[in-house]
Amino acid sequence: MQHLNNMDPVEIGGLIEAGFDNATVKVFSDDNAHFEVLVVAAEFAGKRPLARHQLVYQCLGALVGDEIHALSIKALTPDEWQVKANG
Repeated sequence: MQHLNNMDPVEIGGLIEAGFDNATVKVFSDDNAHFEVLVVAAEFAGKRPLARHQLVYQCLGALVGDEIHALSIKALTPDEWQVKANG
């Protein structure tokens, strides 16, 4: 039986933060294999959801599909986040 080293949400958050300038990153997981990620970054402005997700995946590289089995991403600009937070 193969044993995978599961990732810690803090590690994943750090990897994502390193890929953006001044992003807000929150990572949630119940089992350290399936993750929900909220990324608020100015880099998302003018980008479609798929392009936003690709930017997040680039930060994680080969970990997605290996240590990270499932990743749910919410990628918002700071303005979109303000609307959601105050909505």
